Amino acid sequence: MARSVEPLVVGRVIGDVLDMFTPASEFTVRYGTKQVTNGCDIKPSAAADKPHVMVDPDAPSPSEPRLREWLHWIVVDVPEGQDATKGRELVAYMGPQPPTGIHRYILALFKQEGAMEGRIQVADARANFSTRRFAAQNRLGIPVAAVYFNSQKEPAAKKR
Repeated sequence: MARSVEPLVVGRVIGDVLDMFTPASEFTVRYGTKQVTNGCDIKPSAAADKPHVMVDPDAPSPSEPRLREWLHWIVVDVPEGQDATKGRELVAYMGPQPPTGIHRYILALFKQEGAMEGRIQVADARANFSTRRFAAQNRLGIPVAAVYFNSQKEPAAKKR
């Protein structure tokens, strides 16, 4: 069964980054052995390498074909403007690099609405990246799943 959007509303992911959507897929994201759950804390060092992502191909919505028939996009967004990486290797993965404070890192799964015509539009800079704008420019439609985690700068090792 697809996840509830309630944690995404409470965490202000829906509103700040994504529009309201009905989950149509199970979307599991792991950094090593740590599974990402909405609002969990993950250290930047634990998320330095690309996550392992699983999409349940047997969780279709009533009006949609099975996920294995879809083209998928994963978009990682950080609404504070510090970090954003698009999935599908359009831009090389870069783990969390929060300079100060706690930052949200949002992974949104999209079902592509149709064939891509021409060049895919990728943002030139990570700062001020907009998931909504990227999805609209590339005809990705609304998300079918999303999950987010929090991360903050790790203390530097003390020198003696």
